Amino acid sequence: MKQDQSKKSDNIQQAKTSVSPVREDSKVAYKKRIGVYVCHCGGNISDYVDVEKVRQVVENEEGVFLAKTTMFACADSNQKEMVEDIVTQKLDGVVVASCSPKLHLLTFRAVTERAGLNKYNYVHANIREQVSWAHSDNKQGATEKAIRIVRSAIAKVRRSQALEPIKVEAVRTVAVIGAGVAGMKAAVKLAKSGVLVYLIEREFFVGGRVAQWDNLCISDETGKELITRLYDDILSHKNITLFTGAEVVEKSGSIGNFSLKVKITPRYIRMQCNKGELQKAIDVCPVEVPDKFNFNITKRKAIYHNYPGEYPQLPAIDIENCTRCGECEKVCSSIDFNQKPEYLDIRAGSILLATGFDPYEPKKGEFGYGEIDNVVTLPQFKRIVHYCNGDKLQFKGRNIHNIAYIYCVGSRQVNGENKYCSRYCCTSNIYTAIDAKKRFKDINNFHFNRGIRTYGKQEILYDESSRLGDIYLQSFEDNPPEVKVVDGKTVVSINDILTQDKKLEVEADLVVLVTGMVPRKDNSIGNLLKVPRGRDKFFNEIHMKLRPVETVIDGITIAGAGQGPKNIVESMTSALAAATKSFTIVASGELALEPTIAKVSKDDCEWCGKCDDACPYDAFTPKEIDGKTVAVVNKSVCKGCGMCLPVCPSNAIQLTGLSDDEVESMIDALMEN
Repeated sequence: MKQDQSKKSDNIQQAKTSVSPVREDSKVAYKKRIGVYVCHCGGNISDYVDVEKVRQVVENEEGVFLAKTTMFACADSNQKEMVEDIVTQKLDGVVVASCSPKLHLLTFRAVTERAGLNKYNYVHANIREQVSWAHSDNKQGATEKAIRIVRSAIAKVRRSQALEPIKVEAVRTVAVIGAGVAGMKAAVKLAKSGVLVYLIEREFFVGGRVAQWDNLCISDETGKELITRLYDDILSHKNITLFTGAEVVEKSGSIGNFSLKVKITPRYIRMQCNKGELQKAIDVCPVEVPDKFNFNITKRKAIYHNYPGEYPQLPAIDIENCTRCGECEKVCSSIDFNQKPEYLDIRAGSILLATGFDPYEPKKGEFGYGEIDNVVTLPQFKRIVHYCNGDKLQFKGRNIHNIAYIYCVGSRQVNGENKYCSRYCCTSNIYTAIDAKKRFKDINNFHFNRGIRTYGKQEILYDESSRLGDIYLQSFEDNPPEVKVVDGKTVVSINDILTQDKKLEVEADLVVLVTGMVPRKDNSIGNLLKVPRGRDKFFNEIHMKLRPVETVIDGITIAGAGQGPKNIVESMTSALAAATKSFTIVASGELALEPTIAKVSKDDCEWCGKCDDACPYDAFTPKEIDGKTVAVVNKSVCKGCGMCLPVCPSNAIQLTGLSDDEVESMIDALMEN
């Protein structure tokens, strides 16, 4: 830690007394023993901001008793010194000028609490993201801006008050939405921790995408075996209640006490049924529709079940496509078209969102998809391989020998929406190509890629593929391969940068488009819960490292591929993390929430509804008090965002901890020369 030794003793021994102890209009006692710590952040800040000059200027601010610089404010050694300073010097307010409060606001609040100071008498000043990183080309200007920001923080802490968190009761139940591998793993983890779990799955069958796969990469399990194991674990726990064909249609309440209305769509089949009769009902059904389980390469009946990979092993009737012809009822007594949708009201202290992903669907004509009959996607290719039992790989009655795999379809798009890498695609495709080559005769694999990303131990698959004779052809992102039909044959061409940009062509019997992950097309649950999405349209966490499964909506956690592209191991790991966080929310039975919320003056308020219209969290409700209708704030819902303040025509709303007096003083400090 760096410190100005010439000023140290004076700073420690002399308190500035120029601050008026009480402001008459607000009756708030000013702080006059404030400690300020300016961080070098290694060189992240000090390389572009003169931190010593910042310290020298702000130590003369009224109320500042102690001013120091430190190499790493978040280091354990500095935290211990801060605790000692607060205790021995009787500091009544603290400012740390460092990185984003998203990273370390909670860290330094904890420091003040350990020293016995109310944590809301701490203010964080961001001089890294907002200053040094934003103005790395102008050290003088960055330094001046840093001074203003720190002075603004001092002005706020000078007027800060000791606040107490809001206490709310927590229901010891978690609602897990989505019963893929992530949702099921999270449910089992929570159940083992003694928490009641409602596992809600919109489809009639659990397992999500993994139920559609055979052998899994770098594993001795099949998708069916993994789903079976998780499903058996769910059935063995009395703490888990599983709903299939279920969808959350309404939500109210907040962290600790969410109220959810769940719609249960009937299967139109009785639970106690004769499976022999049900199979006859499937056989006689005259309706055939594309089978989404097989990515539309096959068809299924209107009464269906994907044996044996999906659970529960009870068929369902696709009522949208069913013609109600009555043929199934003639051979099966278990059919019951009188079943009606049910609505259940459940309460949960936390919600865990694990809704999964959709495979990218190429646009018509994209690399010939939808126009050339032997162009398929990787998920379709996996099902093609699944259904070929002989020693020859066939598709549409034709033997397949040369297979061209085109990578990054729907990912890393130069002119498209999906700029991100889906991460799992390279590994999944290479594994499938190896499997096809080992199972079938005379298979030649040609990989048209923009750089292979088989990260971690999965690199061994790339090595095995190369040793088996697979050929890798690489192009730049802005010059992808072309697929065209020449004399009735499908030809894939590429300018191969591995052979000094030579144009190479492959006559392919089958073209496989290696598609990535995209967010679910139906985001109704995300909209209902108001969970924000990032630029990639996946659900967004607060911080990818420090708070990787939490959302800005208190009490709602996220897991699995609904958060971003993940393989199975990563999805299940994030599920365990989300389950642990949800458990900490509901375990104690009581929660402490941020006290920075809107506060309405009953004397000044005349209900007009403008605050309710502006609030993104539905925190305001009208209530009649003393003969007039005023706005009332739901303390457990309000996030203190301040959207309501500027729209109130009578200025009847203040934010606790961010009053007009505090904010105006910060603005004055920023504007002062």
